[in-house]
Parts: sequence; C-alpha cells; structure tokens
Amino acid sequence: MSIVKINVLTVPAEQREVLEERFASRAGMVENSDGFEWFELLRPVEGTDRYLVYTRWRSEADFQAWMEGPMRAAHQGRGDQSGERPKPAATDSTVWTFDVVQQAAPAARAAE
Repeated sequence: MSIVKINVLTVPAEQREVLEERFASRAGMVENSDGFEWFELLRPVEGTDRYLVYTRWRSEADFQAWMEGPMRAAHQGRGDQSGERPKPAATDSTVWTFDVVQQAAPAARAAE
C-alpha cells in the first residue's frame, strides 16, 4: 500500500504569502513523477503557524527517487536574476512518514 510524507513547515505570518506563491509557481513539478499519487498544501487556520505539505507515493523508493532527482534539481535551480537563492519562507521543517493501512472514499450516490 502507499506511503504518505508530510513536511511540517513553520512559517511566520509575514512569510505565508511567499510560501504559497513559491508552491504555486512549482505547480506541475511533482505530478509527473513515477509513483506520485497526491499532493496538498495545507494552510493553518488557527492555533499554529505550521503548514503541512502532504504527498502520497506508491512506495518509499518512488519518493526517494523524486527527492534525488526532480526535487533536488528544483531546489538547486531556484535563484533570482543575480543567481542568489531566496531566503527560505519556513523557519523549520520536519518530515513525517506514514504507511497507509486503511483508506475510504465517498460512496457513489444513487441518482434521484
């Protein structure tokens, strides 16, 4: 069954828009990766300054291949016109890993 990687990013309030814009500008980068199943960027509503970056993968090997290939290339290539890398929007990052052991989807509803 699949694995889930959740990157927990501590993002100060003044950097939220920067973080969201950076993720929006990278749209499409992960979607074509072998073994990729799902992505969500979750913005905190209350009680925390942590964003959650949720990705779901067919296997740990697929995730690692993406980290060593497209992900690494994307982070190395990020720079402004002077070649300088922008300051990170997050002040801390932790990755959580989970095995998917159960899942459910909405039941199909009968036409009325």
